[in-house]
Amino acid sequence: MGKAAPTGPRAGALSEIVDGVYAWVQPDGTWWVNNAGAVAGEDGVLVVDTCATETRTRRFLDALGTATAGAPIRWAVNTHQHGDHTYGNSVLPDTAVLIGQTAMREALSADPLFENPPPVWEPVPDWGAVTRRLPSLTLDRELTLHLGGRRVDLHHPGYTAHTPGDVVAWLPGERVLFTGDLLFHGLTPLVLMGSLDGALRSLEWVRSFAPDHVVPGHGPVLTGSELDGVLAAHERYYRFVLQTAGEAVRAGRTPLECARSTGLGEFAGWADAERIVMNLHRAMADLAGEPLDLVRSLTDTVEWNGGPMPTTL
Repeated sequence: MGKAAPTGPRAGALSEIVDGVYAWVQPDGTWWVNNAGAVAGEDGVLVVDTCATETRTRRFLDALGTATAGAPIRWAVNTHQHGDHTYGNSVLPDTAVLIGQTAMREALSADPLFENPPPVWEPVPDWGAVTRRLPSLTLDRELTLHLGGRRVDLHHPGYTAHTPGDVVAWLPGERVLFTGDLLFHGLTPLVLMGSLDGALRSLEWVRSFAPDHVVPGHGPVLTGSELDGVLAAHERYYRFVLQTAGEAVRAGRTPLECARSTGLGEFAGWADAERIVMNLHRAMADLAGEPLDLVRSLTDTVEWNGGPMPTTL
């Protein structure tokens, strides 16, 4: 299915993008294996996302502590609700102020996967000794943090894209952008809990920051000169999903029937290609004006994939 070889928690690595700005990249970026990051200022550290499990989050925070000589983590922000970016929240220091978009906080509070992950992934994820921790500070459209002379702007696009509560972290002085899952670099994007139209619209919004460095939600860090190519690939994929979904709705076909009869073309080599089923469920539900059937979308994905998706937790 185009999936790269899985890697475990020890494969995560911290890199310093510019002075005091860090990316935590976990290959191969597949299910539950996300990127995170941090920004160090004179009076403490801002963490951008945690990880899916206690083990992965502790490895990230330990590496960060070494890089920053133990500087205190005073703030943290979740770029969106999904567990690979949030389930490690409770591993953060109790004193850290956790920030998220209003819709993101509401979604995480009701996330059923935390207690009862379905057997869609094999093995079924074990999050470790974590508890559900929600943001104590929320934003609607934007919030600016000042970290001892360093500015970090948190922005919501104003519409549903990857999820209803997406937030990017933008450092205008350093021109570094943390996009969360508005960008998947080199693997299949997922829009199951968002909007294909909104995800497509968000690409130009991401481009408008004109960053020099970009930390995507999954996949390798990229430079500003590489961004246009990544955005163009996303656009082609989203338009492919929307066109395919429209044809299926008009023909009265189900998302699974559509996915089985549709070649992925240039996207066949992307990891997590099975997400075509979930993305078609999302697009077709929206086109039909019907609610998404989450359980059916997961069941169909397993059937298309020929079995559960492997996890590397």
